[in-house]
Amino acid sequence: MTTFVCYPKCTTCQKAKKWLDDNGIVYDQRHIKEQNPTAVELEEWQIRSGLPLRKFFNTSGILYKSMGLKDKLSTMSDLEQLTLLATDGMLVKRPILITGDRVFVGFKEVEWEIIKC
Repeated sequence: MTTFVCYPKCTTCQKAKKWLDDNGIVYDQRHIKEQNPTAVELEEWQIRSGLPLRKFFNTSGILYKSMGLKDKLSTMSDLEQLTLLATDGMLVKRPILITGDRVFVGFKEVEWEIIKC
C-alpha cells in the first residue's frame, strides 16, 4: 500500500496529489499535522529513503526559521533531530510518499515516475 503524507494546504502537496490521481496511483492520505509522524516512523523512512536526516526538515517553514534550526541542527544528534521532528508535523518536509520499499521526500515528478511501473 502507498501512503501519501501531506499538508493539504501546501501547494506542493496539492500538485503531488494531483499527479498521483492523474496517474491512477491508489494511496492512503495522511494529514501530517493531525497525524504527526513518530520518531520511530521518521527513522524508518529516513533509512529507507537513503537521504540524510536533514532532508526531512521543512527548511522553508515558519516554525523551522523561528526556532533557528539552521544553526542548531549541526550540533544535534540524530536522536535529538528525530525527537524534534516528531513534535510537530510542520517541521517535517512534505509531501512524503511511502510505497513498497521506497520513501520519497518532497515532490519531484521525475523521481516519482518509478512508482508507475
